[in-house]
Amino acid sequence: MAIELKELNKKEMGARVRARRDALGMSREDLAKKLSVTAKTIANIEYGEKGVTLKNLYKLKQVLGVSIDYLMEGDASFIDTEDRRKMLSENILSSLSVCSEKELDRIEKVTRLYVETIVDRE
Repeated sequence: MAIELKELNKKEMGARVRARRDALGMSREDLAKKLSVTAKTIANIEYGEKGVTLKNLYKLKQVLGVSIDYLMEGDASFIDTEDRRKMLSENILSSLSVCSEKELDRIEKVTRLYVETIVDRE
């Protein structure tokens, strides 16, 4: 039986690195310092233009608080429940940072109704 090997999608991996970096409130410069690389190297990784050395992949895993499986494939099942909850919350909040006060007010109302509906069903 032949195993079908997948190709690494560097653009998707880079997008996960950026999303997690943003969720943690880190700049490219901050992350670059922790990995002992330049901010341009981080930008190249995030845009999927360059690969990541094994050494830097291991550092990314530690600094970003995610698994290597998550970075490479987007598989978040290896993140423990509390960390996954925190990561999802941070991703939601970082997505909202571009909204105006009026938009945030609407989102808050919709979210409250949504959560009330879910809690009532359980």
